[in-house]
Amino acid sequence: MSARGHAFGIDIGGSGVKGAAVDLSTGELVHERIKIPTPQPATPQAIAGTVADLVTEAGWDGPVGLTLPAVVIDGTARTAANIDKAWIGTDARALFSDALGGRPVTVLNDADAAGLAEDRYGAAKDFAGPVILLTFGTGIGSALLYHGMLVPNTELGHIEIGGMSCEHRAAASVKERDDLSYAQWATEVGIALTALEDLFFPTVFVAGGGISREADQWIPLLTNRTPVIPAHLRNTAGIVGAAMAVEGGITP
Repeated sequence: MSARGHAFGIDIGGSGVKGAAVDLSTGELVHERIKIPTPQPATPQAIAGTVADLVTEAGWDGPVGLTLPAVVIDGTARTAANIDKAWIGTDARALFSDALGGRPVTVLNDADAAGLAEDRYGAAKDFAGPVILLTFGTGIGSALLYHGMLVPNTELGHIEIGGMSCEHRAAASVKERDDLSYAQWATEVGIALTALEDLFFPTVFVAGGGISREADQWIPLLTNRTPVIPAHLRNTAGIVGAAMAVEGGITP
């Protein structure tokens, strides 16, 4: 069922497909999130089936917003990260709509969804001006917002800094791969953030990804000039942002 003021979001990741109804007045989940393991291989048809199962389990009969770990343009996936490469060129919006009986759906990049949620309900809700969310993981995902308006598919992790892409320099995976201390890794993150702030002059950076849970170990070590704050919504950000997108008619 659907309810006034609620929307349904699904966050598709490499390990899990997670979804819930969201109260858009607060950004809180209406019920405990449902998580189903991502099918392997994570092909379009397999994930569409999982999405249908999740929505059925939730008993939701309205529109659905979904995230993909991909650049999404006019509903079509143009890249694929941690999902099958068969997604590239797939009309994800049509695929999911068909799997859900023809109901309206919105599909957007997963970091963009997290940025929408953190900007309205989370870490950046009290900041005016440009907001940049960066998710530090295997790579670096990004979202750029200005007064709540999303600039979709920014892919700031691919910007070249000193002969290396931002994510090859400062992703959380680099810390693990090279066995860096927090101080050593924070130096690389600071270099990346300085380059980004010189381009965009944001009001704040929001740091997401699993390593944001250890923010007190590395954010105080950063030397760039723009404030950096840890994400607040964490595991629910993608779900909340997807719900916001379908309710607001956002179609990257």
